Amino acid sequence: MQNEVSKAQRNIRYEADDKPPVALTAGLGLQFAILAIAGIVLTPAIVIRAAGGTDEYLAWAVFAAAAISGISTILQAVRVGRIGSGYVLLMGTSGAFIAVCVTALQKGGPGLLATLVIASSLFQFLLAAKLSIFRRLLTPTVAGTVVMLIAVTVMPLVFDMVTVSPEGKSSWSAPASALAAMGVIIVIALTATRSMRLWAPVIGIAAGSVVAAMLGLYDTGQVADASWIGLPDGGWPGYDFGFGGDFWSLLPAFVFVTLIGAVETIGDSVAIQRVSWRRPRAVDYRSVQGAVAADGTGNLLSGIAGTMPNTTYSTSISITELTGVAARRVGVAIGISFVLMAFLPKVLALVLAIPDAVVAAYITVLLALLFVVGMRMVVEDANDYRKSLIAGVSFWIGVGFQGGEIFPEYLEGFAGGFFENGMTTGGLTAIALTLFTELTGSRRKRFRSQLSVSELPRIREFLKDFSNRNRWEEAMAHRLDAVAEETLLTLLDSDESTDGSDKDVRRTLRLTAGRQDGHAVLEFVAAANEENLEDRLSVLASQNTGLPLERDISLRMLQHHASEVFHQQYHDLDIVTVHIKAD
Repeated sequence: MQNEVSKAQRNIRYEADDKPPVALTAGLGLQFAILAIAGIVLTPAIVIRAAGGTDEYLAWAVFAAAAISGISTILQAVRVGRIGSGYVLLMGTSGAFIAVCVTALQKGGPGLLATLVIASSLFQFLLAAKLSIFRRLLTPTVAGTVVMLIAVTVMPLVFDMVTVSPEGKSSWSAPASALAAMGVIIVIALTATRSMRLWAPVIGIAAGSVVAAMLGLYDTGQVADASWIGLPDGGWPGYDFGFGGDFWSLLPAFVFVTLIGAVETIGDSVAIQRVSWRRPRAVDYRSVQGAVAADGTGNLLSGIAGTMPNTTYSTSISITELTGVAARRVGVAIGISFVLMAFLPKVLALVLAIPDAVVAAYITVLLALLFVVGMRMVVEDANDYRKSLIAGVSFWIGVGFQGGEIFPEYLEGFAGGFFENGMTTGGLTAIALTLFTELTGSRRKRFRSQLSVSELPRIREFLKDFSNRNRWEEAMAHRLDAVAEETLLTLLDSDESTDGSDKDVRRTLRLTAGRQDGHAVLEFVAAANEENLEDRLSVLASQNTGLPLERDISLRMLQHHASEVFHQQYHDLDIVTVHIKAD
């Protein structure tokens, strides 16, 4: 895996800070926008059609979704203050919200949906600001379990769209159109070259639409009646500030899906950093926080406009890796293309006229891939039986509640139907079990002091007591002592190298010592600084470091004694985690 990442970085033609030619930038921006616009438009179409919404509201919702996706994509690329990742991250409507949005529209209409989206987006800003606090709770195991349950929750709606033909048409017209679209998508995805695979959804939808047109399902009149340039016929739906029972029963589900969407954004923002530079860099979690904040801004704008929430699209990573162009200018070009498409009603009508069966076939393939993504997240993170048990139990509890198989006589209608959503119940189960393992695991010892050399004697005494409690030999105690000293000296060295001033009196240190699989894990938490220790360690591993020898000594000693060193940089905190094997 690491070799693949490194190879992708070496093949980068334009890094994030580079400025490719205007023609290349505009061409790539338009191409990527064409690839993504179908998903942006079709997702709200599925929700509104499933909920029985009006054509006027559908026209407005897809216009707002395209425009806000463009604004959010630009925001991700340019990074305004602490909002935005500074990388090419496509933003678009989120399939994770399909089930809860359908319920909101059925119970309270567009006004209730808009109010719920606005309220839930505020929690995303909280997560972005305090990401370092939630890092142990919103784990890949939790996120992966919920992602798998998204497919379980939405698939019943999609299957209805595939099998039900419109009144007056042949009973097999809808299934035939769906099979044509799905078959083309799958065949291209399985057999075509890598670049061609990106176009598989577009070609599959086109093929399904052709079959649907021959069977009388494609509404060409809708496309012909749409104007080339202008605003949609439908207007802004407004809000529902009644805050009744429907709002409070649905709010937890919206908040939960919003947080899970943020976890997906975290994963995408980490991945895009790894493929945007020729030379490997440590993950900058300040950029990750910015990506989550931009995601929250997009959701807030979506709520204000009365359309579905959005999220980052993982295709950003595939596209960047494929083209070798990671320049943030391309992200701006993609966003501008989305905004321009929003004001071209005929382009949007061309997508909206696609029959439900074809749309359902497209969504079925995406949900199948989404399920596999969630499964992969769980498998990669669940490296011990505890996480595996959490994922398995939570998933099947979610499936049971979604199917109404668990205590239906007691829970039907309880708390506004809150427990009838499998994604919510399964996700809450995963979070509760994760919190339980954190609280009942081996107790961590904590130590607080100033970030200063004068605190070394107290740190040594703290670690000596920690080693004695674990009955480790004296060699391990010396190794813990050496790791703590070199980490402290390296952090202090980073202070001095940043601006030449002494920051000892202004920075505090929180040291946590714990045991994991028989080894020691030391976590150093201090106020934020600029220099990343992982980057410095990677420089030391190269032949020509270009750094003064005296500045390398502590890092080389740390590298010698520790088995792993991780440095997570947030806006508010630096967290250095060091793993030391107990031989």
